[in-house]
Amino acid sequence: MIIEGKVALITGGASGLGEASVRNFIAKGGKAAILDLDEVRGQQLAADFSGNAIFVKTDVVSEEGVQDAVDKTIRAFGSIHVVVNCAGIGVAQKVLGKQGPHDLGFFNKVIQINLVGTFNVIRLAAEKMVNNEPDSQGERGVIINTASAAAFEGQIGQAAYSASKSGVVGMTLPIARELAEYGIRVMTIAPGLFETPMLMGLPEKVREALGKMVPFPPRLGRPEEFAQLVLHIVENTMLNGYTIRLDGAIRMQPK
Repeated sequence: MIIEGKVALITGGASGLGEASVRNFIAKGGKAAILDLDEVRGQQLAADFSGNAIFVKTDVVSEEGVQDAVDKTIRAFGSIHVVVNCAGIGVAQKVLGKQGPHDLGFFNKVIQINLVGTFNVIRLAAEKMVNNEPDSQGERGVIINTASAAAFEGQIGQAAYSASKSGVVGMTLPIARELAEYGIRVMTIAPGLFETPMLMGLPEKVREALGKMVPFPPRLGRPEEFAQLVLHIVENTMLNGYTIRLDGAIRMQPK
């Protein structure tokens, strides 16, 4: 898919991986709808790209909220060609912790945001994508989800997080197979240790130690590198139904 003139709907778009994806997509000539709960950062980012971006405060778990964001994107730009799902949470909790067993409500919250929220955006955006005029290869849209290396090597305390991200990986192929008849591709990126707001809140020495765990390059990944892969997936029509690890060859240890 040629990015110039295309419209991307990006969740978690006000910071981290999502913000980098917004910036890169617009730099390539596209337009972006920024979906996030952080209204201040979202509005500021949209203002940086006046006319090429809008912000919609959105809870990805809410059917009404996502439908409203999809409708506003269509009204602003006429269509949706690309979806990038970056919204998510990743706080850890042990099954048997010092305070007792894992809180079931917390487990449900992680699953709802990371997995159900991703699916909620996919289904409502795809409904609009099928109306796009196909390009010369019959392509109408591209959906890119965010999983994690934890989907494959979850650490102690990541039961909820790993389950949610494994679910994202697991639904990638069946959704890609279903949407293939409409010319819509579905891919997932599984990042390793990246400079996201969650990790950047840790002390510098801790971040350096985490970076040295990566075989090569021995550092944390940068949001721009995630965004580069997003652009390549959009532009490379043969990429479909697969999860790409973006992790510097790291394989997470138990803790």
